[in-house]
Amino acid sequence: MLLDDLKSILSTPINPIIETKEQYNFASILVVIYGNEPIVIMTEKPKHMKFHAGEISFPGGKLDSGDSDLLETALRETREEIGLSISKSQVIGQLEPVVTLNSGFLILPFVSIIDKIPTLSANNEVEKIFHIPLESFLKTEKKDPDPAHNIIQEMYTFEYRNQIVWGASARILKQIQNCLKS
Repeated sequence: MLLDDLKSILSTPINPIIETKEQYNFASILVVIYGNEPIVIMTEKPKHMKFHAGEISFPGGKLDSGDSDLLETALRETREEIGLSISKSQVIGQLEPVVTLNSGFLILPFVSIIDKIPTLSANNEVEKIFHIPLESFLKTEKKDPDPAHNIIQEMYTFEYRNQIVWGASARILKQIQNCLKS
């Protein structure tokens, strides 16, 4: 799997505004993929967080009143959480929005594929930063065995170093996996 192939497969038009009649809290994340062996960046949330404590997720967060749109949210949150500045021109596409079961968020995922990244540093919203080889990671996909997690749609899990990635993050990874299969 080469970065150029990923760029062509995951490049889509960007529409950073969601129109919905349903009551959601809006959020966005940034899927950052880099390197010769495509590596995806994910984070572990601290155990003391109000939402999604201890979960493995992508850099991102909720829409703030100062953000012009959800793309700006994803870029701001990525810069704040892991110290990575990505410009709008480095965002090549977006995936379908996903909904969280517990916290009522509608998350719009954006994708950035870059050659290399600087050293990252976590803020207080991030316990750990993971640099995960994408191809082998996507091969760990399983159906989520917990029937309670399958209420709104099919759920999946992925595994990295004995850590389970589930929920919205796993559904975002499943979208990437589906794009690569087609």
